[in-house]
Amino acid sequence: MIDTPRPGPRPTVSTEGPQRQLDQRATPELWGRLVASVFALDGVVEGHSQVSPKSSRAVFLEGLDVARAAETSLFPDGRLEPVHLHGVDDTSVHLVLPAERGARLTELGWAEPHQYEDFGTEFMVYGPRDGAELEVVVSIVEESLAYARGD
Repeated sequence: MIDTPRPGPRPTVSTEGPQRQLDQRATPELWGRLVASVFALDGVVEGHSQVSPKSSRAVFLEGLDVARAAETSLFPDGRLEPVHLHGVDDTSVHLVLPAERGARLTELGWAEPHQYEDFGTEFMVYGPRDGAELEVVVSIVEESLAYARGD
């Protein structure tokens, strides 16, 4: 579990919806590696987000269509969607985490609360700027999936 600060200042994030990262984005190549890494995780299914722009990719869980609790999904009224990856023009990730873990990642500079949070468990994780940050972002996605599963 990552517990080191993200280097440098936070990226600029939109102040109106949809929430998106405006600078310090991943390169297209690094974003492609992020997408490939996330969809290579065990038990993950790619789909269309129920709540995010069309360029986003939803991360669904095999065999788990309903959230065990509303706060474990970005869309509590539909199919369980614990994570979605924004497109190459944004490169950030929206996901759910236990509130205290998301607050810690916010302190460390990796994340910030989602602008439309309902439960205090919804966060934006900034797109990776290099290979080391890619590993961190993928590990945070894994934490989110474990939270959604109840692990």
